[in-house]
Amino acid sequence: MSRSDAPRPPAPHPAERARTIAALGGRATLVPAADRGHADLESARTDRVHPLLHHVLDDGSVAVLLPANHELVAGAWQAPRGELAAMLELADPAPVPLREPIRGLLWLTGWLRALAADEARALAVLVAEERPDPRLLDVGHGAELLRLDPASLVLADAEGSHSVALPAFTAARPDPFAEFEAGWLRHLELSHTDVVGALVRHLPEELRGGHVRPLGLDRYGLRLRVEAIDADHDVRLAFSRPVHTPTELSAELRRLVGCPFLAARRTG
Repeated sequence: MSRSDAPRPPAPHPAERARTIAALGGRATLVPAADRGHADLESARTDRVHPLLHHVLDDGSVAVLLPANHELVAGAWQAPRGELAAMLELADPAPVPLREPIRGLLWLTGWLRALAADEARALAVLVAEERPDPRLLDVGHGAELLRLDPASLVLADAEGSHSVALPAFTAARPDPFAEFEAGWLRHLELSHTDVVGALVRHLPEELRGGHVRPLGLDRYGLRLRVEAIDADHDVRLAFSRPVHTPTELSAELRRLVGCPFLAARRTG
């Protein structure tokens, strides 16, 4: 069986991967609908907006903080029903420096709504309960909080491109290890090159000569980036089963590395 015909290792459901990207809170870019079909691509890029703050709520809507004098704020107030068609792009950057640093993208397309002062304050309080941020204190004082209500979601990452239904997205939960993934992978990269070297034995023969870097971690496995001369290659090393606790994760990582102590415990 060729590599292209081989079954893909198990991975989290697209809705779970999308929810994880949303929870990590990576770089956000807001694109008004008029820019998506812009004939002048260079001009369209300059019109892309980076919010002061964004936060995806449990119901899939997104709180977006913009300067009060931003043209999008005025545009939303002046638009019919006080809403503009817009797309929010959420990028998932790798925790370690890579020559291609973005691991995945999530696009939420829907309606960007202007909010009355009391609605904006209530939304700011809701966001602060989940993500305390001093920039929320600027709401009504030089900054405006708007809400994006998504109608469609699309995910693109190393596992493929997927349309994600909004009910599936709202029902999903982030990966249980998302909060400490970045710190763990940076520690692996800086302090345990021997462990990364031990993982090379799991790679296809033709990839073992490249520069192997830790790329991602979730309850289904560990992901490596191989930076080869010709291209970059992402490889998923699957755990023997999905894990849910740090103890289970530790055992699976030891199994991948080939820890002699773990092998002795299993045969003892």
